[in-house]
This record gives sequence, C-alpha cells and structure tokens, in this order.
Amino acid sequence: MSSYEARFKVWRGDIKGGGLKDFAVEVNDGEVVLDIIHRLQATQAPDLAVRWNCKAGKCGSCSAEINGRPRLMCMTRMSVFTREETITVTPLRAFPVVRDLVTDVGFNYAKAREVPAFVPPAELGPGEYRMRQEDVDRSQEFRKCIECFLCQDTCHVVRDHEENKPAFAGPRFLMRVAELDMHPLDAAAESGLDRKRTAQDEHGLGYCNITKCCTEVCPEGIKITDNALIPLKERAVDRKYDPLVWLGSKIRRRDRES
Repeated sequence: MSSYEARFKVWRGDIKGGGLKDFAVEVNDGEVVLDIIHRLQATQAPDLAVRWNCKAGKCGSCSAEINGRPRLMCMTRMSVFTREETITVTPLRAFPVVRDLVTDVGFNYAKAREVPAFVPPAELGPGEYRMRQEDVDRSQEFRKCIECFLCQDTCHVVRDHEENKPAFAGPRFLMRVAELDMHPLDAAAESGLDRKRTAQDEHGLGYCNITKCCTEVCPEGIKITDNALIPLKERAVDRKYDPLVWLGSKIRRRDRES
C-alpha cells in the first residue's frame, strides 16, 4: 500500500473566533477525508472536535466544507485531490460554530417542528391506505434524505443572509412540505390546512430562486429543485393566481362550511 504526506488546513476555534491551522499528515490508498481527520486526532491534535457516527454516508453527521464545498467527510475520497494541493477543511458556514468542525444545527430542527405532519384521511383506518406505485416512488425519493443539512448550508438564502432564517425553512424542509402536498392520502386540505399557502407565507418558498445548488451537494442524489421545489412553486402560483383554481378552492371551502 502506497502512502504520501498531504498538506491540510483545518479550522480550529469556537464561537469566539478561530482560524486555519496547518498540518502535514500521512495518507494511504483508499482513504477518505474523515480518515485523515481521525489520524490528526490520534497523532497531532487530540482535542480536535469533529462530529461523526456511521462513516458510511448514511447518518449525515460528518458534514463539513472541504475546499469550500459542503461535503460529507466520510464520502470524500482523498483520490479526488492531487497530491500537491492543500486541502482545507472548515465547519459548515451557515450555522454557528460550537468548536472546530462541529456546528450547532439546531436551526434545522426548529424548522422541522414548524412543518405540520401528515394528516391521515378520516375515512380510512390503519391498514386501509392504498396508493399507486408511481405515487410511492415519487415520495420515496425525498425519503432518502439523511439530514446532513448540506443543502441547507449551501443555500445562499440561508448562507449569505442571516436575517432570512426566521422566515425561510430552507430546501430540506420545503422538500418535506412538497412531499406532503403531493401525497395522495394527505388530508390536510380537509382539515383546513393549505400546504401551498403555508409554503409561501410561513416557510418562505418565495425566497428560493431555484439555483439548484442544494441539488448539487446532496449526497443521496435527490433532485430537490426539479422534483420538489419547482413543482411546489408551480402549485403555489396556481393556487394564488390562476382564476379557475382560485374559484374552485372557494367553492370547495364553501361546501365544507355548509
């Protein structure tokens, strides 16, 4: 097995401040960035803070920015870099630093709680739900999310504008709204919940300008923009501006009230 010495710059610090520290560390064939971070902990920086769990690309906990791009450290192979380049590892920029490479992603859990859950149809009991396979397949793509929050981190609405956070759920949770809105068994409308309206008015759908940066960094390959955000925007616009759709919603509401 061949090895070489790589140059790393790793951010060290906490909420009060910090900076990049230089390291020279051994790299072996087949290793990923997380292996190198672990070697740094074992040999040079025992107090380096990093969050990780599965090392298999399924828990989403080792998110960081590698050479400025949001990535999972456990899924970023050292072979994608040349032996001559210096590799920079920094914490997720969109969220407050706890220490070193660990950030406080509590913003995302707060946004998750703001999305109303699936509303089961009143006329169906447990075991009676039936869906077409195409509807199952469509929702299943979004269920692959491992909540690494790379899409949240790279979204410039969150990343570059702290003031937007109270009004904007971010692509991960707008995707959740879209999934529920297209679910054929979700009875939100019958209960008085208009998911398209809440997406626009409460979760900040209008802030998204579909640059597809969230899709580009998704480690699960979910087409967040094309399959969730754009269709949700189209339905929200129809709901608000299409006169026939608007009239139909008024008639259905009147029927429910009567």
